[in-house]
Order: sequence, then structure tokens, then C-alpha cells
Amino acid sequence: MSAAGSPHAHPTFDSRQFRDALAQFATGVTIICTGGGEGRYIGFTANSFNSVSLAPPLVQWTLSSRSTSLPAFVAAERYSVNVLSPAQTDLARRFSKPHSDRFAGVDFRMGWADAPLIAGCAAWFECRHHSRTRVGDHVMFVGEVVTCERASARGLVFHHGQYATTVPIPDSG
Repeated sequence: MSAAGSPHAHPTFDSRQFRDALAQFATGVTIICTGGGEGRYIGFTANSFNSVSLAPPLVQWTLSSRSTSLPAFVAAERYSVNVLSPAQTDLARRFSKPHSDRFAGVDFRMGWADAPLIAGCAAWFECRHHSRTRVGDHVMFVGEVVTCERASARGLVFHHGQYATTVPIPDSG
């Protein structure tokens, strides 16, 4: 029997096929922030945010090993996760690309984590560092949630390479 006919053989795929398949899964959009020293802040758009545990309250997110923000987050003991609303699509784009000062003109307040809590978000989480693991070409961070808040706005989502919002499906039961 050839390797292709083997019950353990699997088809190959390229990175484009992988990305296209992942695009079928809608994700929430966040801006994760921490202090950068000298009164500066570091923040980036992330759609890799997920809950891990309710007891203790843990969340996880990932950051590319090539990111210029990585050293600040590796050194951080605390950070904030800002769950964006659909009205914040421009912020999502701004924090996803290089920018001389991503926080210039952004309305935010400081919380327990000494990291920006951006105004107008759907929710906010303030975390203390719990663990960090290198996984493939990213670093996975797990944070213990110390404080959280929720607003009435819906969350912004990323689906098929575009920003979107959700529309409830009526319960047919």
C-alpha cells in the first residue's frame, strides 16, 4: 500500500488554505494593553482572546514571536483586555498596524492594571500575569482576571477577513 493510501496518511495544505479555513470561524476583536515605561503604553489588536477557566478566572491570548510589542508583554505583570464594539473598527485597524503613537487622541482611563481601559468598549478585563508559553510562531499568554466590566454594546467580530457585528437569530423553539 502506498503512503497516500495509508490510513495514517493525511493530505497536505498550504498556509493560505489554513488561513482561509480559519476565516470561517468568527472571533471577537480586542485591544490588549500594558505599560511601556516612561508614561507610554503598548497596545495591539488581537482576535486570539478566549476564556480558559472560571475558577480561577483565566483568559488567554497570543502574540507573534516577531512582534515589536512582545518584550513589553513578556516583562508585564499586569495588562488590560479591551473588547471592542462595532463603533471602534477604526481603532481595531489603527492598533493592528505600525503607528508612531497608537494612543494619540484615544479616550481611555487607567484601572487596577495601570494599563489603558479604552472608552466605548463592550467589555474590559484587567489581568495579572499567570503563565506564558511559546507555541509555534506565537507566545500564548494566560492571565488571571482581577477585575472586569461589561457595557451594553455588542462586541466587534472578525470573520472572512472583515470586521462585522453579530445579529441575534430568533429562537425558533
